[in-house]
Amino acid sequence: MKRRQQAALVAVALGMFLNCGERVHALPFLPAITKGTIAIQLQPVATGLGAPDYGVSPPGDTSRLFVLDQKGLVRVIQNGSLLSGNALDIQNLVQIAPVGTGPMNPANANDERGLLGLAFHPGFSDPASPGYRTLYTYTSEALGAGPTYVAPNGAVQNYRNIVSEWKMSAADPNVVDPASRREIISFGKNAGNHNGGTITFGPDGYLYLGLGDGGNANDVGPSHVEPGGNAQNLTVPLGKMFRIDPLNPALNPASANPISGNGQYRIPTSNPFQAAGQVPEIFAYGFRNPYRFSFDTLTGDLIVADVGQNTIEEVDRVTLGGNYGWAVKEGTFLFNRSTGAVGANSPGSPAGLIDPISGPLGTLEYDHGDGISITGGFVYRGTDIPQLFGKYVFGDLALTPAANGNPRIDGRLFYADLQAGTINEFLIPQFVNDKLPNGLTVHGFGRDGSGELYAIVTNTAANGTGGIVYKIVGVPEPASAALLLLAAAGLATFRKRAS
Repeated sequence: MKRRQQAALVAVALGMFLNCGERVHALPFLPAITKGTIAIQLQPVATGLGAPDYGVSPPGDTSRLFVLDQKGLVRVIQNGSLLSGNALDIQNLVQIAPVGTGPMNPANANDERGLLGLAFHPGFSDPASPGYRTLYTYTSEALGAGPTYVAPNGAVQNYRNIVSEWKMSAADPNVVDPASRREIISFGKNAGNHNGGTITFGPDGYLYLGLGDGGNANDVGPSHVEPGGNAQNLTVPLGKMFRIDPLNPALNPASANPISGNGQYRIPTSNPFQAAGQVPEIFAYGFRNPYRFSFDTLTGDLIVADVGQNTIEEVDRVTLGGNYGWAVKEGTFLFNRSTGAVGANSPGSPAGLIDPISGPLGTLEYDHGDGISITGGFVYRGTDIPQLFGKYVFGDLALTPAANGNPRIDGRLFYADLQAGTINEFLIPQFVNDKLPNGLTVHGFGRDGSGELYAIVTNTAANGTGGIVYKIVGVPEPASAALLLLAAAGLATFRKRAS
């Protein structure tokens, strides 16, 4: 998610539509995304939420999906039904009264702060593990005692983003013990945007956290360092992918990983940037706003959807020590930090920068003719939709940006072939023209313990009731459905003639 700042972008977006409803590709940097051949149905499993933005199941748990509501609630969907009450209510932490003076304004549908991430420790379900009944959240909150990492450049700090540890209640497995909180690491923020949002454990057992570049635009502003901005500078944490062991160091005293300066976590010795002055928690760098990312449960690949600025949205495969280009490039295009404009399409150059995922048929990027802010999802490894197996399911927040007091609308759902390098839009035959109804925006995705996926959407601010969690299920492919109809018609004709 990100702030929409330029009136020119609004004019472009409004120019995407004709009276007949067809879209004009007003930004001809890249080919328009076309509809694919995979049809899905969206089954609502939870409604009436505010601004839900993520869903995840505990390890080995195939009955429950824990869903975040941005305003500070964790809800539980069990066996397809939303339970009453909350697993966790931290609205008092992520919202400050009077509204608008703290880390989140729940009445502002464009606010990027709040409850953004949730991760269960790999040993959550194992009584013998030091991570038993342990989970982590990523939130925007008041400054409190101050952040672990202050905002760069001595900038004014208006709030901080925090990774916190919690324990489940011993009395109720669907409730988090509110008194169990332990703060792990935090980051001072000046601008309200580009907070990242995802925390998740990788197959190596470490916790990964994506951090935005600090906000504003062009990787420039009060809390951005020069030369080059935050994302390319290894002495600041912003614009990076972090990797840490968040357990209390006292619980794994034999670990060879050094304890952090604040004493709350350990830093893997295999992290790539350990020179003097470098931030040792960095796993990879060069990101603008890696809001949503996930690991492929089959291959272990780390797939990141990095939110672009005015022109290009991209999907990256992240590796140890990699530099993903921002703000030298936006997608495969050269980027000008002075003007905010993209220049020549320059795949593979400059050397040393890693471009979006590509294959023989294309590259996983698109321009703002197809959306304004990429919302990352998951590689599908479920069983309900065989034709989707191995595809990356994701979306875009909206097609039309906020303008003149109107909210952003028209989110979209996509799938990508990670080998071919292609992106297609899902067919959703239950809706007119395969579009989400009622101006819904795509805020996140969920993955349950069986590998099935959920699209998490809303058309209200976090204090509203427009939030929906849809389970993504398969429908017969159009061609197959047509063949079935023809076969049924032929059988009816045969029976009529036989009689």
